[in-house]
Amino acid sequence: MLIQVKLLQYGSKQFTYSVPINLQAQIAPGVLVQVPLKKKIVPALVASIDSFEKTYPFIIKPICSVYPFPSDVSYANFIQFLGQYYQVDSLIFLKRIEQFLSEKEQDLQDVIPLLPVQTQHDVQLTDEQQQVLQVIQPSVINKNHAVFLLHGVTGSGKTEIYKRLIQDVLSLGHSAVVMLPEVCLALRFANLFAAHFCTTPVIGFHSASSVSQKKLLWKLLLEQKPVVIVGVHLPILLPIPNLGLIIVDEEHDHGYQEKKHPKLHSRDMAILKASMSGVPIVLGSATPSLQTLFNVQKRGWQQLNMHQRFAGKFPKVQLVSMQKNKKRKNFWITDELHEAIADRLSKGEQAIIFLNRRGYSFFVQCVCGFIFACHQCSVSLTLHSDQSLMCHYCGHRQAIADRCPECHVHADEFLKKGIGTQQVVSILQKLFPAARIERADMDTTTKKRSWAQTVMQMQAGEIDILVGTQSITKGYHFPGVTLVGVLWADLNLHFPVYNAAEVALQQLIQVAGRAGRQSDDSLVIIQAFDQHPIFQFLNEIDYQKFYDHEIAKRIEVGYPPFKHLCEIELKGHDGQQIEQEAKWVSSWLQEEIQKQKLEMQILGPIQSLVYKIKSIYSQKLYLKSFDRSDMMQLFSQLPKEKLKSSIHFTIDPVA
Repeated sequence: MLIQVKLLQYGSKQFTYSVPINLQAQIAPGVLVQVPLKKKIVPALVASIDSFEKTYPFIIKPICSVYPFPSDVSYANFIQFLGQYYQVDSLIFLKRIEQFLSEKEQDLQDVIPLLPVQTQHDVQLTDEQQQVLQVIQPSVINKNHAVFLLHGVTGSGKTEIYKRLIQDVLSLGHSAVVMLPEVCLALRFANLFAAHFCTTPVIGFHSASSVSQKKLLWKLLLEQKPVVIVGVHLPILLPIPNLGLIIVDEEHDHGYQEKKHPKLHSRDMAILKASMSGVPIVLGSATPSLQTLFNVQKRGWQQLNMHQRFAGKFPKVQLVSMQKNKKRKNFWITDELHEAIADRLSKGEQAIIFLNRRGYSFFVQCVCGFIFACHQCSVSLTLHSDQSLMCHYCGHRQAIADRCPECHVHADEFLKKGIGTQQVVSILQKLFPAARIERADMDTTTKKRSWAQTVMQMQAGEIDILVGTQSITKGYHFPGVTLVGVLWADLNLHFPVYNAAEVALQQLIQVAGRAGRQSDDSLVIIQAFDQHPIFQFLNEIDYQKFYDHEIAKRIEVGYPPFKHLCEIELKGHDGQQIEQEAKWVSSWLQEEIQKQKLEMQILGPIQSLVYKIKSIYSQKLYLKSFDRSDMMQLFSQLPKEKLKSSIHFTIDPVA
């Protein structure tokens, strides 16, 4: 038997090997094997089996062994494309799966009991839900590739659609992948589906998964048995022999792009995997990304809308100016918000207060101008309620000094600028001493048991006011919440990234969507210093109008999704060297663009917004082009061996 294999470290070229008789029964397209190459033994994926024996003027070497690896015929092409797309060795992605399978879980045993679900097996679908299913189901049943955008307002019943589609997939003996933007949501959905699909394994594949769960999943994949896989990034890297459907919930969420290089964007790679596997994919969101809406218009993706809430009514949205509030003692809680909280508490209802900023205040500054900053990172230290200063990038923590290191003035003269979630909790505790108040930000939600317990208490009505950051905007169902207050709505609107308005509006609509899910009388109060054009689109039903408004601006300045943006980042311990090498890279790219007559623009190089983290400096430059492949090809030609710094490549990075 002769086979064609793809060597993961050596591009797309195929090589021919023979298979010993004792291994032939294990060979199929997509199987991982070990093969000899010069003096090394390297991994390769079987691309095809030769239908007839050819004769060669040289000896064909035999493969060495076969890995116990699920047979996925499209896997070799998929993994190789990932390597090309992110300009890294394809083997990195296989190593990630191998390493992850042996890693221990993070707090899993304590988390799962704290995420109860209510099973609803016989839910009566709305007309909108039935219409959506009728459109998607033929692609699921016939296993045809298609991309569906499920644009459903918050509380419209998207999860019920997911359950029905997964049921169809399982009935055909196929597997489904469900992706969520963070682990706690993945845990919640895994519990929900496990209660619903009692006869089919539902397995989480993420950082909170136990080793036994991961081994069970691998066994099921080897045996090609149907399974529901729930996760964040890693499910996309799995070989899945009988894949039938991929679902990406909250598809707009930036949590799908990894923070470390290679910055894999799981939503985009899920779309690619669905295409290569020939299966449908559903992208669900109440606030779809402009990228996805653009692809609906330009690439023929199908948009399905659900405008009605499954239960409850849309909240009333009230915009309140903070300018008039400047001289009040409790500056951050306006009269309107104070009265609304008091009213809801008197009725035994719950409130969510949203502020996208952790800590007690932003930073501490002396009257002389000195700002307490992290020595390892290029950021100010954040003041916390225990009067410690913390860096939210490297985790460094120190006590606040008694005197200024520069002018030696006493700490009483220090200015504490801004506000954080801890300070909001302190203010609310003084205003409403009888209220049960909890906090949900990165300091608390990264402790999975703590966050899971908060979710459970909130759903049980044991918390009156929940103060939080981004985590509370994501897909959680709190039926008792009838009031949402946003303290500083324009906080991130002037952030120096091209998609600041998109991200800000998505967060505002998502957090507002936590209100009124089972109420006909709910309220959202948006506090802001300045008027901003996006505030006219705060009602969910106006989101498509925001797209029309924003896409015109993106086209005018040539930013994604109209053009593609490539980030090239150089990192190293020598800041001066990084700067010089970034300039050299920019110069080299400019020469090649002119020489090859490419339609491409260079931006930068510039320091990263946070240009030093853990004593590692960073410089970035960007390429803009209509053609991704041109940027990939150009970067692949860059003589990287001349650089002492590390260099990384990311297409269409999120802010």
